[in-house]
Amino acid sequence: MATTTAPASKKSTNVRPTTRARLAGTRASFAVLDRLAPRLAGRWAARLWLTLPRTRIPLPDDRPIPGLFVAPSERITVDLAGGRTIATERWGEGGRPVYLVHGWGGWRGQLGSFVEPLLARGCTVVAIDLPSHGDSGPGELGLRRTHGVEMVAALNAVIEHHGQPRAIVAHSLGCAITSFAIADGLPVPARLGFVAPTVGPVAHIRSTIRLLGGSQRTENAMIDRITSIVGRPITDFDSTTLSGPKPATLIVHDQLDKEVPHREADRIAAAWPDVELHSTTGLGHRRILRDQAVIEKIANFVAG
Repeated sequence: MATTTAPASKKSTNVRPTTRARLAGTRASFAVLDRLAPRLAGRWAARLWLTLPRTRIPLPDDRPIPGLFVAPSERITVDLAGGRTIATERWGEGGRPVYLVHGWGGWRGQLGSFVEPLLARGCTVVAIDLPSHGDSGPGELGLRRTHGVEMVAALNAVIEHHGQPRAIVAHSLGCAITSFAIADGLPVPARLGFVAPTVGPVAHIRSTIRLLGGSQRTENAMIDRITSIVGRPITDFDSTTLSGPKPATLIVHDQLDKEVPHREADRIAAAWPDVELHSTTGLGHRRILRDQAVIEKIANFVAG
């Protein structure tokens, strides 16, 4: 079922040069390696891919201010193997939680607008910072670096600590991470609320190589390098081909999203058995998380 509405009010590639000059310089250097040492070019591209983008503008923090209507949250650190730590924040007590999962380069505060509406519907809410994001510690690859398998492991550890999910609300890459985790045996939530979901990394790896001006052989070298790091074929990470249970899902995606094209939501909706696709126009990739109509629609859905 697909609906299109006007806004109630208005994984991209990991390589985001701040200026055209920087991009031009990167492309020039990459072109030389692509011709002379494609394997080295692939390793460089993989490193860029697995490194969080830098941003000059602080990410939004839409978590509710404790007061008359919202009690103070509880901040809990969940430990992972190797001394790594995951920051979580919990609102409410009792019952299975609704988990909030951010996207690549994001943090839990970006989904903070969902907290109060979910609490008002009787839900407990747990927000997570994925490895190397927000207040969590560095990933196994080091500061500001992580990968999908590690993020799936982090989500599993958080849910093991806080309890089986009632539902999961996720944004962008967080949707793919949620999908992969469920396919790998995560306790299945009753419902999923996906905002601007990405199908998986393959198409975005290809667009990264094209942005850098690389060839097919460098793309292959990049995929080989990432596969060796994560220990699984990249083709495993495609939300449209995953086996296993598919909970009832509401997808909200903007038709003008410049970071994750709307066609990725179309692909998931076509592949999964129980999906409602709701399209907006003009909210983009991030402002959609702050739109009141979107928030209410998803809160109503995941709260059942």
